[in-house]
Amino acid sequence: MRKDFGPECWLYPMPVLIVGTYDDDGTPNAMNAAWGGIHDTNQLGVCIAPDHQTAKNLLARRAFSVSIGDARHVVACDYVGLVSGKEEKGKFAKAGFHAQKSQFVDAPVIAELGMALECELLSYDETTGCAVGKIVNVSADESVLDASGKIDPAKLAPICFDAVHHRYLALGGEVGTAFHDGLKLQ
Repeated sequence: MRKDFGPECWLYPMPVLIVGTYDDDGTPNAMNAAWGGIHDTNQLGVCIAPDHQTAKNLLARRAFSVSIGDARHVVACDYVGLVSGKEEKGKFAKAGFHAQKSQFVDAPVIAELGMALECELLSYDETTGCAVGKIVNVSADESVLDASGKIDPAKLAPICFDAVHHRYLALGGEVGTAFHDGLKLQ
């Protein structure tokens, strides 16, 4: 038997995405955005309310970065979602983050977070807050790479948001091989 909950914004896993932008004066800003993911080939979609400083910044600079929240930085990732960049200009630094200027877009990459998608703004709907960016580069710190030079999810330690219980969860281990295991049923 199933239980109905009605319309809710619940999805598992829901990635913890840290959106990085620059303010008008060049100060790096970051916000936690749980509602986002791959939108289309080489595109990322993320919801950012129009009243957020991040929305103002990405419209002005036409660029943003999206770093993957991780278990080591859960406190900092949560903090940048709790505090507005309009009221706390130093929240990026207070979170313990350091900005590296992207070589590809006019946005900061957060040095402490192991993986980032660097995006050019394609569209922003001020009614829905939906931003779509073209992914022009994916960068990863060497500390999260495996022996073959690819991103190792175990080393990255991404977290997801549990919207039902308002918790952050770590992802588990491997349970199968994509584009292979289903062949057993052919």
